[in-house]
Amino acid sequence: MVGKKIAYIRVSTVDQNLDQQKVLLDKYGIEKWFEEKVSAKDTNRPKLQEMLEYVREGDCIYIRDFSRLARSTQDLLNITKQLEAKGVKLVSEKENIDTSTPQGRLMLTMIAAINEFERENLLERQREGIAIAKEKGLYKGRKKIDFPVGWDEVYKRWKHREINTTNAMNALGLKRTTFYKLLKEYEEQ
Repeated sequence: MVGKKIAYIRVSTVDQNLDQQKVLLDKYGIEKWFEEKVSAKDTNRPKLQEMLEYVREGDCIYIRDFSRLARSTQDLLNITKQLEAKGVKLVSEKENIDTSTPQGRLMLTMIAAINEFERENLLERQREGIAIAKEKGLYKGRKKIDFPVGWDEVYKRWKHREINTTNAMNALGLKRTTFYKLLKEYEEQ
């Protein structure tokens, strides 16, 4: 099934210009352009989300390079997995990767493996650092959260169902997990 040729181009600020990317990708005969002037700090970008909704099986998305699509390897892998599930291929001009080819899929698999390796190394270093800090008596864990002012009164009202949990949390300025942690600690006393 032959689909549409789609381009996603992005720059980080409104002062920057998209022309270089347009010229580079124009040779592919692009039928639909998604253009953005926004940081790639996450994948919650209007035109990216619109494009991901728009694409259909058989479509091909062209990008200048992976950094235009995602800032982190994890975001890139999530996006490519989403595209793959929809039957959409991705072509990156700079990296010369086409996800519809065995070589392209191999490269993405290698990127995923490297990302997983980096993540595991980071977690291992973190665990080692905590163990060393504990041995030296420097690591105490998370700081204990004290009961906020007015806890007793709000607790009584909550316990007698005069207020619901959301109202109790708002009255005390607590998040849900903190509220329940303090609740458990208070009831165990």
